[in-house]
Amino acid sequence: MTIPAFAEEIGARLPSASEKAAANQLRQIIAVHADGDATLRVLGNDRQPVDVTLTPALSHLLIELLGHIGRGDAVTLVPVHQMLSTQQAADILNVSRPHLISLLEKGSIPHVLVGRHRRIRAEDLFAYKQERDSRRRQALSDLAENDAELL
Repeated sequence: MTIPAFAEEIGARLPSASEKAAANQLRQIIAVHADGDATLRVLGNDRQPVDVTLTPALSHLLIELLGHIGRGDAVTLVPVHQMLSTQQAADILNVSRPHLISLLEKGSIPHVLVGRHRRIRAEDLFAYKQERDSRRRQALSDLAENDAELL
């Protein structure tokens, strides 16, 4: 695929209306065949069709990614083995940097020191986020259950 020289990555800006529409259209096409292996035919650089097989796991990942773009969200992919700065990690968790540092100092999230700078493996950060979100869901479920008992 050829990208114009003036184009910016979607992670650095919000998607345009045409990009949102294309993402929604592609998401719907992939979703129809997401539960089994699907073959996607695209035109290669030489204008010849190229078949790409999408496994269910890859289809679901693409559907999630395209859903964010279709809603107009800026998207950045983070490899799980990447080392993140404290600001990047705080942004992913949607918390302040000082709060993240307090989590690191309490040992809630593993980290390493590189010189004077703390670095967090993305894999460790996502594990913490998943566990935190699970605790939040359980607390919300417990509150809803307690509320139902009072009615």
